[in-house]
Amino acid sequence: MIRPARALLLSALALLLLAAAPAHATGYRYWSFWDRTGDHWTYATEGPGTARPVDGTVQGFRFAVSADSADAPRPRGAASFGAICARTPAASGTKRIALVIDFGTRSDAPSGETPPTLRWACARVPPGATTAEALATVAEPLRYDTNALLCAIAGYPRTGCGEQVSATEKKTAAQDTGPSVGVYAGAAAVAALAAAAIWQARRRRHA
Repeated sequence: MIRPARALLLSALALLLLAAAPAHATGYRYWSFWDRTGDHWTYATEGPGTARPVDGTVQGFRFAVSADSADAPRPRGAASFGAICARTPAASGTKRIALVIDFGTRSDAPSGETPPTLRWACARVPPGATTAEALATVAEPLRYDTNALLCAIAGYPRTGCGEQVSATEKKTAAQDTGPSVGVYAGAAAVAALAAAAIWQARRRRHA
């Protein structure tokens, strides 16, 4: 039978191990594609290679690490067709597509790369052009993999395409400065429960 004091110590050690255990994969590093309606971004229901937006559409791309569309970060900043395409007049036989290209943050960037600043662009293309064709007119070079997955916009990132990223690989703008909060919390729990175990043992001894 495990004594109460020993049980407390075992519980504390379990907490510490859980806090220090490596996290599971956080998701994939990729370019997500978005449609804008009014003031809101919604995850696009089809890829840029098949989407054929109409004149006056606002669409966005965001480079980030996410597990799926539910937690994918949206393009940042206010975006309106009027602001983005103000200097691109309408022309007969063409359409204008406002594009927001958000290269993401340093925490999402591949090792050794720094994301460019957010970019707005107005693409004037033929009426039947896809979003991918519109993007190619304003943000080359684009890079695709063999499955037509968009890997890079304006040459960013230089390498990689939809790779899985673990929590330990995901960098932050401020470099790692020591143990995580979870480790400190676990250590504090160990200290507190160990003290309780010692107190209980002494109490029984003097009872």
